[in-house]
Amino acid sequence: MTSAVPPIDAGAATTVETAAETAAETTTSSPSRRPEKEKKFITGRPDEQYSSAAAEERQELFNDIAPVYDQLNDVLSLGLHRVWKRAAVKWTGVKKGDRAIDVCCGSGDLALRLADAVGPSGEVVGLDFAAAQLKVAATKETEHPAGYNLSPISWQQGDALALPHPDASFDGATIGYGLRNVSDIPRALAELRRVLKPGGKAAVVDFNNSTNAAVNQVQGFILDTVVVPAADAMGVAAEYRYLKPSIERYPTGPELVDIAITAGFGKATFYELAPGGLMGCLVCEK
Repeated sequence: MTSAVPPIDAGAATTVETAAETAAETTTSSPSRRPEKEKKFITGRPDEQYSSAAAEERQELFNDIAPVYDQLNDVLSLGLHRVWKRAAVKWTGVKKGDRAIDVCCGSGDLALRLADAVGPSGEVVGLDFAAAQLKVAATKETEHPAGYNLSPISWQQGDALALPHPDASFDGATIGYGLRNVSDIPRALAELRRVLKPGGKAAVVDFNNSTNAAVNQVQGFILDTVVVPAADAMGVAAEYRYLKPSIERYPTGPELVDIAITAGFGKATFYELAPGGLMGCLVCEK
């Protein structure tokens, strides 16, 4: 595992964003339960990571939760997901005029932060396999508060395992809560490396499958007693039951570092994020 001085103190990540900033960014509307509809039981098949059926089911899962995805993130993380995403963008090191890509972009939070970081002279691609998530992301871009000088953002439906971009296209890359869901993690990291320019960095933030059993026990308790009940209140409990087994099969931090190096990255570091190491960020440099 290699290490470099991070742009922020990952262990004190909660101090990066002031309470006022969090309050300003967090939605003021209270989550409401979605209307019930007829649908099959969707789990994402976390124990069948490499099957095509599992990939198709995960795609359906993320399309289905798109309307409430942002609200749940705010409620379940107490707004801290914004701090973790801000840290990921800083770790990429992108600057004004750069080109960046957010893979598995979901509802667009990281892509919008990248667009702010690279500015109007830069360019950002937000790529996801779920069309419903991309629709939410595009809407968020049009409704972004005034005062931000964002780069153009291209929203693309595509596959993290076969990025539709030439080699050495981007200065920086992010994946937020998406690497855990791909069917081939080594291949996804190899694709990130391929599209990065030499010296480019990728930051991958996700739940931490900790090597500390106590951390995993706390995480499991929170998922069972807070996350799933909150998701149930919004009509998506079945989808959020997918989280726990998907985290259990996700590589640990040291394993992710090894996979990244094997994928061709020159350096890789894994940071456990505050509070409690429940989240982690893999930072790789080409």
